[in-house]
Amino acid sequence: MNSPFRVPVKPDWPGLVDCILRKGAPRRVHFIELFLDAEIKDALERRYGVGTGLCKDDLLIWGCEREVAFQRFLGYDFVGCRLENMNWPVKRSSTADTAELQRAAGRSFVDEGRGLITNWEEFEKYPWPDPAQATSRAFEWFEKNLPDDMCVVARGGFGHFCEHLSWIMGYETLCYALHDNRPLVKAMYDRLLQSYVVMLERILQFDRVRIVWGSDDMGFKSGPLIAPADMREFVLAGHKIMARMAHDAGRPYILHSCGNLAAIMEDLVEDVHIDGKHSYEDTIEQVTDVKDTYGRRIALLGGIDVDFLCRADAAAVRRRVRKTLDKCLPGGGYCLGTGNSVANYVPVENYLAMLDEGRKYSAP
Repeated sequence: MNSPFRVPVKPDWPGLVDCILRKGAPRRVHFIELFLDAEIKDALERRYGVGTGLCKDDLLIWGCEREVAFQRFLGYDFVGCRLENMNWPVKRSSTADTAELQRAAGRSFVDEGRGLITNWEEFEKYPWPDPAQATSRAFEWFEKNLPDDMCVVARGGFGHFCEHLSWIMGYETLCYALHDNRPLVKAMYDRLLQSYVVMLERILQFDRVRIVWGSDDMGFKSGPLIAPADMREFVLAGHKIMARMAHDAGRPYILHSCGNLAAIMEDLVEDVHIDGKHSYEDTIEQVTDVKDTYGRRIALLGGIDVDFLCRADAAAVRRRVRKTLDKCLPGGGYCLGTGNSVANYVPVENYLAMLDEGRKYSAP
C-alpha cells in the first residue's frame, strides 16, 4: 500500500488519553476527528487501497475491520463506535449534492419548523427507540479484535439533548414550547435522558472504551440555540450526568458542539466538567485564541477550520497547522484535526496535508 505520509505513526491510545487530560506535552502530535464522510473514505480506498480485500459476508464486521484499517492508515489512535438499532425518527428534506465527491442520495437536512412532536398526542405516538433493544455487536467485535495500541471512542446515539429536542420537535416548535408548554419540553428531556443513561451504562461495560465523546450542536454563529437558562435546565443538566458517568468509570468526557457557546462555556467547564471541547469555526473563534482562556482548563480538539480547508492550498494548510501546533501543543491538551469533520467537500489533498504536517511536526 502506497502512502501520502513521510513520517510513520504508531497508534498510542494511552498517549492520546494523557494528552486530552493535559498530563504534559505529548511525545508526538495526536490526531482527532469526529468522522470522515463515506465519500472521503471511498476516495482514499481508490487512491491508496485502504481497506481493500476485506470480506463482506458480514457487513457490520466488514465495517469494523475497515474502520481499523482507515484509522491506522491515517494515524489515529482510536476507532469510533456506537450502539446499533437506536433510531430517532425526524422530519427531513433533501437536495442535490454539489460536492466534487458527490453523495448519490443528495444532502439531507432536518426540518427546522414543525417536527414530529408538537403536542402531547404526538409525544405519546412517537416511536421512541427502546435502549434495551439496542445491539452492541461492533463494541463486542472491537473488544476482542482491536489492536492493543488502539482504543474505542464511544460516540453517537447518546447525549444529543439539544439536537434531539430541536430535531424531533422542530426548532421553531421547541422555541414556542419553551414559553407555552414547558412540561412537554421537560417530558422530552426526561425521555431522552432515560434512554441515554441506559445506553451509556451499557457502553461503559466495554473495557476497550477509553474515551466518551458527547456530540450535541448547541449554538449558531452568535449564540446558543436557546436561552442560557433553558440550556442549563434541558441540555447541560443531561451532559453533567453523562460526564459524571464517564468520570466515575475512569474515562474522560469530551464534547463536540457547533456554535458560539460563550454564554455557557463556564457552565461546560466548571459544572458539566467536560475534559475537552471540539468544533471551532473561524467566524466564531479560532482554537489558537482560546489556548490562553478556557484552553488552560480543558483540552482543545481540532480547530483547522473547514471553510479554510476547502478554500486554501496545501502550502497554506501546512503553515496553519504549524502555527496552530506552535500555540496549542505546549503543555499538552491539544489534538490536531478539522474544526468540525472531514466532509465530502473537503479536498482530500488538503486533509492529507494537515495530517502529514502534524506527523512531521517538531516543537520549536
